[in-house]
Amino acid sequence: MIELDPQQQRARSWFESLRDSICAEFEAIEGEAGSDARFHYTPWDRVDAAGAQGGGGVRGVMKGQVFEKVGVNVSTVGGAFEGDFAKSIHGAGEDPSFFATGISLVAHMANPHVPAVHMNTRFLTTTKRWFGGGADLNPPIPYAEDTEAFHARLKAACDAHDPAHYPRFKEWADEYFYIPHRKVHRGVGGIFYDHLENDWEADFAFTQDVGRAFLDIFPALVRRRMNMPFTDADKARQLEWRGRYAEFNLIYDRGTLFGLKTGGNIDAILMSLPPVATWD
Repeated sequence: MIELDPQQQRARSWFESLRDSICAEFEAIEGEAGSDARFHYTPWDRVDAAGAQGGGGVRGVMKGQVFEKVGVNVSTVGGAFEGDFAKSIHGAGEDPSFFATGISLVAHMANPHVPAVHMNTRFLTTTKRWFGGGADLNPPIPYAEDTEAFHARLKAACDAHDPAHYPRFKEWADEYFYIPHRKVHRGVGGIFYDHLENDWEADFAFTQDVGRAFLDIFPALVRRRMNMPFTDADKARQLEWRGRYAEFNLIYDRGTLFGLKTGGNIDAILMSLPPVATWD
């Protein structure tokens, strides 16, 4: 068990409550489709290389009629970064001690007209304290109105705090969610931010609003598309696109590397991978 200070506890409680709200909404969508699918939750404990316990988390996975596979994970971990990895983390170059709490979500949809999605928000403590995260939409078959609605909702969340946030964080997402060896973007973007450490209360409020914006817009997009008919060609396009998604997450994703380097639960870390994908 790790001890949490008041800020760490508040952040952890928010991420867990956001998880509960998102999972309830996703289960409601499954119910609307006539499915009784529910999330299955698996707790896990972090144990470092020396055998010391350092927090843990809960992996939540649902496989249903609308959500072919969706994972919603929360974790709260602490300890010390090993070796040179500490030098790559904000504020850990001289002192490798760390704390991290957050939520991570990836949804792969049964209907190729429904966009896949990724969202995560987190709070980290080293010698510095900061929030990071974001959300990005990943449609195999893009619809301009869906892209516009997704970005508009994220922009509204950003603009409520700082008009400079959205253009900056959108550009950051465009740069980050790019597959260099394919020379394509992973999806149609969103926002990505990190090292937000100006004012704790303001940064926490912004991070909460990013979560609320996601909970507001993504279920609406799912309901808009989940009953559309699709062809074998549409499904083939989705499975090929999922291969690109897997390539990014295994080669470039910083969250995957962070989880592996800090002794996270392997199944929770790799829950972002699609259930089925194809490569030529």
